[in-house]
Amino acid sequence: MIKKLFALLAIIPFISWGQAIKGYQKTQEKVILQLNEGQLQLTPLSNNAVRVQFSKGTVPKIDELVLTSEKKPIKFKTVKSDSSLTVIMPKLKVLVNKANGVLSYYNANNKVILKEKVDSRILKESSVQGEACYIAAQSFHAPEDEFIYGTGQFQDGYLNIKGLPRRLTQVNSQISIPFILSNKGYGLLWHNYGLTDFNPATKAINLKSLGTEGEAVTLEVTTTEGTKTEKRQDGVFTGMLNINKAGKYAFFIDVGQKMARKWQLTINGEDVINFKNHWLPPTTSIIVDLKKGVHNIVLKGEKNDKPSLYFQKVKNETVFSSPVAKVLDYVVFAGNADDVISTYRDLTGKAPMMPIWSLGYIHCRERYHSQVELLENASEFRQRNIPLDLIVQDWQYWGKHGWNSMKFDEDHYPDPAKMVRELHDMDIRLMLSVWSKIDKASELGKAFNDKNYYIPNTQWVDFFNPEASKFYWENFSNKLLKPYQIDGWWQDATEPENDDLVGRRINNNTLAGEWMRNVYPLFVTKTVYEGLRKDAPDKRAFILTRSGFSGQQKYAAALWTGDIGNNWQTLRRQVTAGLNTSITGIPWWTFDAGGFFRPGKSQYTDKDFHERFLRWLQFATFSPLQRVHGYQTNTEFWRYGSEVEKLSLKYLNLRYRLLPYIYSQAANVTLKNGTIMRPLVMDFAYDKQALEQLHIYMFGPSFLVAPVLEKGVENWPVYLPNHQAGWFNFWTGKHYSGNQTIKTEASISTLPLYVKAGSIVAMGEQVQNTEEIQVKPIEIRIYTGASCSFELYEDEGTNYNYEKGAYSIIPFKWNEDKKTLEIGKRKGSYKGMLNEKTFKIVWVNEHNGIGLEQGTVNKLVKYDGKKKIIVQ
Repeated sequence: MIKKLFALLAIIPFISWGQAIKGYQKTQEKVILQLNEGQLQLTPLSNNAVRVQFSKGTVPKIDELVLTSEKKPIKFKTVKSDSSLTVIMPKLKVLVNKANGVLSYYNANNKVILKEKVDSRILKESSVQGEACYIAAQSFHAPEDEFIYGTGQFQDGYLNIKGLPRRLTQVNSQISIPFILSNKGYGLLWHNYGLTDFNPATKAINLKSLGTEGEAVTLEVTTTEGTKTEKRQDGVFTGMLNINKAGKYAFFIDVGQKMARKWQLTINGEDVINFKNHWLPPTTSIIVDLKKGVHNIVLKGEKNDKPSLYFQKVKNETVFSSPVAKVLDYVVFAGNADDVISTYRDLTGKAPMMPIWSLGYIHCRERYHSQVELLENASEFRQRNIPLDLIVQDWQYWGKHGWNSMKFDEDHYPDPAKMVRELHDMDIRLMLSVWSKIDKASELGKAFNDKNYYIPNTQWVDFFNPEASKFYWENFSNKLLKPYQIDGWWQDATEPENDDLVGRRINNNTLAGEWMRNVYPLFVTKTVYEGLRKDAPDKRAFILTRSGFSGQQKYAAALWTGDIGNNWQTLRRQVTAGLNTSITGIPWWTFDAGGFFRPGKSQYTDKDFHERFLRWLQFATFSPLQRVHGYQTNTEFWRYGSEVEKLSLKYLNLRYRLLPYIYSQAANVTLKNGTIMRPLVMDFAYDKQALEQLHIYMFGPSFLVAPVLEKGVENWPVYLPNHQAGWFNFWTGKHYSGNQTIKTEASISTLPLYVKAGSIVAMGEQVQNTEEIQVKPIEIRIYTGASCSFELYEDEGTNYNYEKGAYSIIPFKWNEDKKTLEIGKRKGSYKGMLNEKTFKIVWVNEHNGIGLEQGTVNKLVKYDGKKKIIVQ
């Protein structure tokens, strides 16, 4: 089907599908346009968002899995002329060209932000597993100076994905979310639940196998059956490419297996991609500058690969295409990045508050083997005064009972309830790995099998079947949640792994799996979240999951990057992966700091790995969640020697000192649809040089983070965006003007970190866990240079009382002209709130309020909830 789709897209410019407008009807909710071939519906969803649906007949109803929020009809009007029909909303208007049906989108300032290409709306009859479907595709103009972000977590290293081919499927380390955001002032959700090709390359290069190369290597790898040994050897494939025009060309590789092991593409003897890991997604892409003429192509992968290689000249267009669709369906959002994401969350579901303890340090390893081992390591954290809030029990604790049997093996975990109580006594929470796969030979698996609750010929639970989902939750709740009071849940391999919906029937054999190919993780997380809200209503849900989809933020889902490696190239790719995930509206994301696949036993003494690990941890400190993990690894900091432990402690302490700031940003996510991890397009869309930065980002409104991503660095170039008031070096207090690149001190102990002038940063004292935070004084650092504001958010931290208004907000305002800090009247209250708080006011300069240590207090304020004015 994919090859048929590529062939179809290759002839788009020469096809007209009869898109002229014959007539239209306006209802209270939408505009329905009759075309020569089909029906086009424009449905305003908000003041700045419109849904576009095109079908060959009447637009059919579909299951609303993403656009789930209740929507009141939006007031809009239509204006017609001889050549066009315009649908006008308060902050967006859509102009329909009557002659060709092309849609153009204008913002509130009447500026074109997006436009369809002529004759590019495709809805072609097709089939999947014998069921009728359509191939749906749409192309848009993309100006020369456009930057496009999104589509989720990919391992190709790109941040600006304009012109880049990507295949949106769910696989280990790749999370596909069909949403993009542009610096031109729009976002776009491609509303399809199956495979989607973004900017598909349509021209194939014939490849010939040259056999194998090098020695076979034996590796231990993770699988859905546990650790297995696999023998691997490189396969070599060659081809020729003759192009008649120089320019930028996009290449798309599909290795032809469920997972890749290596991506290596050589053009004329030069590697343009050379990246390997124990597991990689089966597809990847790259954009290369090529000269006119003949080019020699060598593609290397694994010997069992059956690769396909596609290419095309990069054009100023953006294309979405899906081979399985009922209707062509997309939503356009107008506005800046925050406006777009806010509306997107209003329509797809708001992100609930994460428990405060999830924002502290999360410690994982693969794996603890017993109750005794887990408790000993948790206790060691406390004895060494290393901050910790959450410890994780990874897979295989079920032992003799069978895979994910929802039982602890009593031989190794004799009393799980006691284990959890002892952790809670140390103010440590427990997260447990619970899969969507259940061993059919286990007692629980037999029950699922008897009820036909599996996806056929797999061990994956069919969550599309409501009865199977209900039965899964009943067992989850009765066997794990209720008996043990476990705090967090790790939903592993929720793609499902191996893309196992393809060619299979789902929902009790009523539907082809391809219809829902990308939304399995959405169903899994929905089941667990809604179950937790029902059976543990006073305990905030925290779900870590390896895959995700549009709208999954509403289910307390935090995503992570799966089974990645540990080298510098992998680290660099996680930065862009995280930023492109964040821009899709999913606010909670993390990765295995140090990498999942590690160097083995040598890691404990390998200085090169220690350097990489510390750089990973520094990046994790300024990620939405701070977490360490590693395969076949005892990941505790002290196992790597005193120097690693000391430098790790510095960044753990920094994370905990910043928790008042971080938790306030978490509240901004929930209450105002905010974003913590912010690509520079969100705050500096007007600054072209900022948009070109791959690995620099904002953490909340104040911090500019520039992770060090190379070996042996003492100084690191940092671009300071064009901010009129300038920037402060967090570690030195020195002020710099914006719109310049500066060399920043970046020895192994230092993460380049800047604070935007005109910022208020709330910092707590050094603590061992989040239980201690609210009773401690808070340092308020003022970075002068521009007037600014900040809202300090506090609540009970672990329950849902905030949904009933049980929280407080203390507003801070710095007036640059008057040199005054106003601490406003406290808004709201909650059980256990301190009536009086102590604020240590610090004005930052080169001599005070710098780095991790507490600054000299300029003003000590006893705050009782009433407005106060402090003069500098």
